[in-house]
Amino acid sequence: MGETLSTTQVQHVARLSRLKLSDQDIQRYGQQLSSILEYVAQLQEVDVENKAPMSHPLPLHSVLREDVVEPSLSIAAVLQNAPSKAGAFFTVPKVLDISAGGG
Repeated sequence: MGETLSTTQVQHVARLSRLKLSDQDIQRYGQQLSSILEYVAQLQEVDVENKAPMSHPLPLHSVLREDVVEPSLSIAAVLQNAPSKAGAFFTVPKVLDISAGGG
C-alpha cells in the first residue's frame, strides 16, 4: 500500500463531513481512505480513449413492453367499486379543516 493520509488530512475530511472521530477511528479511516485514493489513481491510468460509454457491463435489453395507446376505462367502470362517489369523482374524508385557520 502507498502513502497513508496524514492525521491532519483525515481530521479535515471528518470536519467537512461533520463527523467526530476518535483517535482510533482517525487511524482506521486514514488507512481506508488511502486505499480508496490508491484505487482511484489506478483507475485513472486505464486507457479509455476509444471506448464507448456504457450503462451496464452486460448486454441487457429492456424487458418492458412497448408503449401502446389503448382505450381507457369508462368513468362508470372506474367508479364501480368506489366506496363513495359524487358524480364522476371519488369522495374521500376531509383531511384538512380550512375553517380552523389552517389555510
